[in-house]
Amino acid sequence: MSGLSALLIFVGLFFAGGAVSFWKQKLPKGMIVLLAGASVLALLAGILRLDWWS
Repeated sequence: MSGLSALLIFVGLFFAGGAVSFWKQKLPKGMIVLLAGASVLALLAGILRLDWWS
C-alpha cells in the first residue's frame, strides 16, 4: 500500500464520518450529500490505487 492510497482512504473515511455526524445533527442536506460524494470518490480512488489485481 502506497502512502497516497492510504491518505485517500483516510480522507474518505474522515469525510464519511463527517457526513454521518452532520446527518445526526440534522444539518442541511446539501452539505451531507457533498461530504458523502467526496467520501465515495476518495475511497474509490484510494482502493483503485491499491495494486491487488496486478
